[in-house]
Amino acid sequence: MTDKYLLLNGKKFYFDEIAAYSFRNSIPLNGYESKTLEFCRNWLTGIQEFPIQTSGSTGIPKAIHITRQQMEASARRTIRLLNLQPDDCMLACLNTEYIAGMMMLARGFIAGMKIIIVEPVGNPLALVTLGEQIDFTSFVPMQLQTILQEMPEALPQLNQMKGILVGGAPVNPQLQRELQSIKSPIYHTYGMTETASHIALRRLNGPDATDYYEVLENINVGINRRGCLTIKGDITNNELLVTNDIAELLTPTRFRWIGRADNTINTGGVKVQVEKIELAVAGALIDWNNAPRSFVASQPDELLGEKVVLILEGKPLAANKEAELLHNLSKFLKKFELPKVLYYSPAFAETATGKLSRRRTLQKLGLYTS
Repeated sequence: MTDKYLLLNGKKFYFDEIAAYSFRNSIPLNGYESKTLEFCRNWLTGIQEFPIQTSGSTGIPKAIHITRQQMEASARRTIRLLNLQPDDCMLACLNTEYIAGMMMLARGFIAGMKIIIVEPVGNPLALVTLGEQIDFTSFVPMQLQTILQEMPEALPQLNQMKGILVGGAPVNPQLQRELQSIKSPIYHTYGMTETASHIALRRLNGPDATDYYEVLENINVGINRRGCLTIKGDITNNELLVTNDIAELLTPTRFRWIGRADNTINTGGVKVQVEKIELAVAGALIDWNNAPRSFVASQPDELLGEKVVLILEGKPLAANKEAELLHNLSKFLKKFELPKVLYYSPAFAETATGKLSRRRTLQKLGLYTS
């Protein structure tokens, strides 16, 4: 380990000094850097179990424990799939206090890659030398969209990568259309904290793009009676993990994600899926300049039991723009799927990993009911 090092916010840390914490008196650290180096130290000194907080994007965050064995099994699959090699360069720009960021570091250590770490900002490539050779990275959709919109000069840097992972949130139609300008393979991930990051990938760009996920090697998936995906493999300690995700199993190794079971709205006795409506909203807004972020929720209704509502970020739309949006939605959705009310939030609440927090946003609007 003597001559191996990583770069954290431009500061060089040798593995030996990380393991011994010998840098603490010589290099000033902020809180994020301290937390990141603490994980690196634990990994380099062979810690076998890691406490990890779930993100809280769909509910209340909780603490769980993931074993080193689970993390290594997950990391090696990605390394093999993307043919990552010693001395390849990886960029870690996701929050390292959560599983997505931790797993980027684990992949870097296991593969022997050159590791560059920057804080999880909207445009992480702005913190890296333009033209720096990066072979592998992972973004949340918002980061990738920001890079494409604000930093077109970074396109050659993206094009030279072996693989780019995108996860943590759905990829809207506008972003997927913009991704076609990137030559490097881009994969949308499916996974969770409990599975030590992704267990399946979906190609987003190029002629091999699909609308389904391909399960990684030696992981078994199935569908239970509720229509929810089940997962079993070394990443679950060979225990059956029942998810809350409704899925369609196409083959033993391929599935199409439909949405979360708790995102089903029963309106007037008809069950509608939030994710389907949100996809239609994204399609209706695709050609708008500076289209607002949005999400769909439900509210109690005396007649329907539950009604579909749409929450938009930013200032309220003018009446004619609201009418245009609802008219466009009527082309994609059935009558009972159309939002009955539009609400506006000045700014959506987000989790520490940059994901939209629906619950906290609804709480801020006084609309959270459970």
